[in-house]
Amino acid sequence: MTGDKWVYRFGGGSADGNTGMKNLLGGKGANLAEMARLGLPVPPGFTLTTAVCTAYYDRGETYPDGLEKEVNEALAAVEKETGKVFGDNDNPLLVSVRSGARASMPGMMDTVLNLGLSDVTVEGLAKKAGERFAYDSYRRFIQMYCNVVLGMKHDIFEHILDDYKERFEYNLDTELSADDWKEIISQYKAAIRKQLGKPFPDDPHEQLWGAVGAVFGSWMNDRAKLYRKLNDIPAEWGTAVNVQSMVFGNMGETSATGVAFTRDPSTGEKVFYGEFLINAQGEDVVAGIRTPAPISRSRADAISSDEAPLEEAMPKVYNELVEVANTLESHYRDMQDIEFTVEDNKLYMLQTRSGKRTAAAALKIAVDMAQEGLINEEEAVLRLMPGQLDQLLHPTISADAKRDVIVKGLPASPGAAVGKVVFSSDEAAERAEKGEDVILMRVETSPEDIHGMHAARAIVTSRGGMTSHAAVVARGMGRPCVCGAGGLHIDAEKGVFRSGGREFKKGDIVTIDGAEGEVLSGEVDMVNPDLSGDFGKLMEWADRARTLKVRTNAETPHDVETAISFGAEGVGLCRTEHMFFESERIPVVRSMILANDKKGREAALSKLLPMQRGDFAEIFRLMGERPCTIRLLDPPLHEFLPHSEDEMAEVAKSAGVDIEVLKRQANELHENNPMLGHRGCRLGITYPEIYEMQARAIFEAAVQIAKDTGYSPIPEVMIPLVGTRKELDILKEKVDATAQAVFKETGTELEYLVGTMIELPRAALQAGQIAETADFFSFGTNDLTQTTLGISRDDAARFLKDYEDQGIYEKDPFVTLDQDGVGELVRIAAERGRKTKTGIKLGICGEHGGDPASVAFCHRLGLNYVSCSPYRVPIARLAAAHAALQKADA
Repeated sequence: MTGDKWVYRFGGGSADGNTGMKNLLGGKGANLAEMARLGLPVPPGFTLTTAVCTAYYDRGETYPDGLEKEVNEALAAVEKETGKVFGDNDNPLLVSVRSGARASMPGMMDTVLNLGLSDVTVEGLAKKAGERFAYDSYRRFIQMYCNVVLGMKHDIFEHILDDYKERFEYNLDTELSADDWKEIISQYKAAIRKQLGKPFPDDPHEQLWGAVGAVFGSWMNDRAKLYRKLNDIPAEWGTAVNVQSMVFGNMGETSATGVAFTRDPSTGEKVFYGEFLINAQGEDVVAGIRTPAPISRSRADAISSDEAPLEEAMPKVYNELVEVANTLESHYRDMQDIEFTVEDNKLYMLQTRSGKRTAAAALKIAVDMAQEGLINEEEAVLRLMPGQLDQLLHPTISADAKRDVIVKGLPASPGAAVGKVVFSSDEAAERAEKGEDVILMRVETSPEDIHGMHAARAIVTSRGGMTSHAAVVARGMGRPCVCGAGGLHIDAEKGVFRSGGREFKKGDIVTIDGAEGEVLSGEVDMVNPDLSGDFGKLMEWADRARTLKVRTNAETPHDVETAISFGAEGVGLCRTEHMFFESERIPVVRSMILANDKKGREAALSKLLPMQRGDFAEIFRLMGERPCTIRLLDPPLHEFLPHSEDEMAEVAKSAGVDIEVLKRQANELHENNPMLGHRGCRLGITYPEIYEMQARAIFEAAVQIAKDTGYSPIPEVMIPLVGTRKELDILKEKVDATAQAVFKETGTELEYLVGTMIELPRAALQAGQIAETADFFSFGTNDLTQTTLGISRDDAARFLKDYEDQGIYEKDPFVTLDQDGVGELVRIAAERGRKTKTGIKLGICGEHGGDPASVAFCHRLGLNYVSCSPYRVPIARLAAAHAALQKADA
């Protein structure tokens, strides 16, 4: 907060604030102030700052001293600017009350329109704007205020209105006269008194403070909390409240309201894009109650509407709107999402903000704007969030796939998904938790559906346009979405939907093509994405910016090839045990485990040696001279043994042993807590022949590839689960001896490293001593998180959500690194390791290597690389670039 100022004014070509004050004024308030400063037609108003919200909750939901005085002064300024008076009988000022957090949260919090109407002021409005309009506005206000502020359900008013229309055989709201609305208002007020035991508030000042309190209260409603959690928005940021003089888009055929984007938010194409409704209020466009018309003639084919585009219906207004849109995009240097109202052929700007967009659109817009000179390459890199890349790295529907189209709607959010049909958000969330892929189908969505939308693979609605709630939220989440599928008839009660004479039930499989706006029957073939063009260009810019290297966790040729295509700079973790489970190998592995002595184990290992050598040779061949970290056997041996009676019998027969003997040996290997038992380097200490065989396979493969290709592979042999320097000393000596033996036998020497995985707290604390032996540290953050927090990653899912909900952990620590605990151990190990051995190579190879927040942490610590699964390599590359650029700006 600046000084003791709680309220900031805007309008009439000037403003107290500006766009740089988003933290204090919220995004909406800051942008309203900026538009006013630019001289754009903004209805005057004022903003109660986010600091008021913070103070409101700090003081037990009461307002800070001096706020009421500032609000009254700001209200007087709006009265002066408009020539209207709040609560006046003849010329009443009506206002809207809207939320405005610093981060956009579309539809998550509450809004009240037409505030200031009462039985007295409605008569003044009627004299100015006509009786029918005035009483229609009044009934809208009562409905909205009762729902948002007084906590009454919409249904109460909808039933009253529907019954009235049915009694007098009205089909549309527009058929009702002023007298009809007066009667309905009377019925509304009777229902309010009956349910609440008190009358609807007639005092405009009481209405105002009720609405302000409701907006602040909505910051803590369930849907807002969930949205903040999904989008990493801290609760302590709070929301601002914007009070603004009303302008009306529902004053007849010369009035309208709409939403527009300066570029297509689905594709990023540089076209003016949006929708509008004549004779409507803003909420009507996004609510999906009426299907809006396109703004520009060029987009008329993409939007199914019989209405003329704004370009034809109101050409003068359209041209002015285009000019304003161009001004805003040039000023903000980003694609803008704008809300506007036309009152009696006069354009008013109600909001501008950086528009929500799909990942594909974000990529195209960023690259295009850089090439247009609007932003530079580094800014373009920062415009695409690393997490958004996930939307670009997965399959879409094959061009030559057979398409059995059930229904076609609007292509509201691109991408494709397959899943089982569900009709409720609760069921979507429940089924998704069980691991099912679901498609959420609704007549229309509302903010209460956010949990189901997040859980679903895709969303389909039968009503609503390209800027409806479903469309905007789906694009922000990266979910494919089809809206306004008018031929779709949903009967959620019976659990069916119908289209074109066909009927489908809950649980039936459908495919959604968000790019085409189609719902397809059954599961349809997919293809891999094309990552050339804009994607390649942006990633090239990202690579110039970053200092952190990105490797991959991979052990199959397919995974290695995929990772290389995504820009991996080496293998950071090759889990050799994954190679042992192949059908021709597992019997040999089991015979090694079941051998009674070293001689028997060595006989089995001699059969595994050529298989392992072939594995490593293929990886080295694909990776060329990029470094490859190969982890020696890590899991406990019991994992390779059969568990069922049938498997036991089969293994006993093939091994030539009695099944009872096999069971006894398996029982001897059983551990109560195997992940903390006989695994990792402990296997190497007990059965050194296993690690010697693997080391020989690594070095023989490296020498072979060096001779075949002329490359010099760089093997990095990693000893897992080391807790003491002595363990590493013993095993490194064996690896070194094996390397020298292979080099002597082949007459070829290669560079190699021997290091360890730091995944135990003791290892992190003793890193200074361990670094005397290790050439590198690779932080195994999966196990380091387990052993530090004392939480099993295999079992924690059942309670971690409660921990997140209650703020014990901000994020699942197995997804995003616990920087204060586990991260502190990584920092200690890095510092102590470097103190002992300057230049020791440091990286992480746990799942956190593909998490943007964790990558940023690794950058700050100055690690050399992160390693992650192949499909997350681009995400890590972009996250590393963001970390470097944001650090440079700090």
